[in-house]
Amino acid sequence: MYEGAVQDLIDELGRLPGVGPKSAQRIAFHLLQSDAVDVQRLVDSLVQVKAKVRFCATCFNVAEAEQCRICADPRRDATSICVVEEPKDVVAIERTREFRGRYHVLGGAISPIDGVGPDDLHFRELMTRLASGEVTEIIIATDPNLEGEATASYLARFLKGMDLKVTRLASGLPVGGDLEYADEVTLGRAFEGRRLLDA
Repeated sequence: MYEGAVQDLIDELGRLPGVGPKSAQRIAFHLLQSDAVDVQRLVDSLVQVKAKVRFCATCFNVAEAEQCRICADPRRDATSICVVEEPKDVVAIERTREFRGRYHVLGGAISPIDGVGPDDLHFRELMTRLASGEVTEIIIATDPNLEGEATASYLARFLKGMDLKVTRLASGLPVGGDLEYADEVTLGRAFEGRRLLDA
């Protein structure tokens, strides 16, 4: 335990996701040893992000205006929506340059253990977007874990009966991986998602 401001800084850093007590301590001491100019730049960035960044009124991605750059781009395909859990998932998919549609960020995944249910996520807002009839395909791109699967199942049931093509991102073996190290779920998914090879 440290005194006063140092311990307060360690405690605050420790509240960040993925930062444990040791990492919080390491970051705090790094900041203590840094130049005041560098620390001020970090402080200014934190203040700026809280003052300027909000969530897109349409898809709930991060934005500095009413709409994010993707929703504001008229070149994007408005008939296809990719549903993701978090804004960081949008960035991951955009890096592939394979998807030219729009997104809908749920704001998390269904997790009864964490007290997150469907009403805590942006399902109703998705239904509002679908009301116009412009969207023809929903791509479910939730994480391939227990919470992501529960969310995908709920969403599939939620959309059942609508005149939509509902697809789920394929999952399976990573390129360069070895079969012996794959878990049963991943290997099972790889078998489910197998495809014909062109000779």
